[in-house]
Amino acid sequence: MQSTETHIPSSGRLAGCTLFITGASRGIGKAIALKAAKDGANIVIAAKTAEPHPTLPGTIYTAAEEIEAAGGKALPCIVNVREEQQIISAVEKAVKTFGGIDILVNNASAISLTGTLETATKKVNLMMDVNVRGTYLTSKACLPYLRKSKNPHILNLSPPMNLNPMWFKNHCAYTISKYGMSMCVLGMAEEFRGEVAVNALWPKTAIHTAAMDMLGGAGIEKQCRKTDILADAAYCILTKPKTFTGNFIIDERNIIFLVGAAQEGKKLSGSQQEGADGAKPSGPVAETFRVIQGAVNEEHVRSTQGVFQFELSGKLKPTLAFMSGKLRIKGNMALAMKLEKMLSQLNAKL
Repeated sequence: MQSTETHIPSSGRLAGCTLFITGASRGIGKAIALKAAKDGANIVIAAKTAEPHPTLPGTIYTAAEEIEAAGGKALPCIVNVREEQQIISAVEKAVKTFGGIDILVNNASAISLTGTLETATKKVNLMMDVNVRGTYLTSKACLPYLRKSKNPHILNLSPPMNLNPMWFKNHCAYTISKYGMSMCVLGMAEEFRGEVAVNALWPKTAIHTAAMDMLGGAGIEKQCRKTDILADAAYCILTKPKTFTGNFIIDERNIIFLVGAAQEGKKLSGSQQEGADGAKPSGPVAETFRVIQGAVNEEHVRSTQGVFQFELSGKLKPTLAFMSGKLRIKGNMALAMKLEKMLSQLNAKL
């Protein structure tokens, strides 16, 4: 798969940082590694594949070559996250080689989108061991060194906690295992608040990887977006200060995507055009995007398959701030509305 053009430029903020990335020999993990490598980062490739796989592309050594070519330093380590001693040994080797660990990306994951009766016990064990136990043990091994870093981050590739039964009924075991990763975010973000940022990132729609090829078969690539898109989202998170913690981020909420897996003649969906929350911009924001739309046409978006990031600053009304997640209030929406009314009355008296 050819790399796509990215529209979030490398800032150099990860230069000299050491990233420990599980499952980095291919797919999303490797894409995140290559993005950081462009800054001159040190990458620990913690993955199982040391010898070429008959059906899956890449090994820890071929990934290391790509990382070095991109401008980073690579340390390939054979790591099966089901084996605690392999994790510990790789962490010790990383610290000895690079002097510490600044960022952990828990990307390694096992998947089986099957129902309860169709899921073999060995598959259940695999998903629980890799997704939940592997994430927990890798985080535990890295945390003593992360706490010594100036701006440490843990990023889990896991979904927001949503207890709607629809996310469980068709693949109960898999959902439980991924939510286990998400619960690590909830717990560790609070436990290490002020010391280590702990966040989760999850794609809005499917990302094209070797695993998706196996699950979806021929033609699945046209229905997926590129790994570079999620790598850019991860880069945005990992370059934030450590005070940015405890967040579950859907990539389209972190970055405005003008297009995903665009095909010739395929129109953008409403959510892609308007943003993740579906709210149409108005006022100065609408004018800003009017200018942007004039500069970036549909053909340009199709040809680049790219990601465009825009950061807008300004004052938000309390209600809008609450709905967008910028303002946290204990209680319900009515409190935000009362707060807005109270502030309006206060401003009128000033």
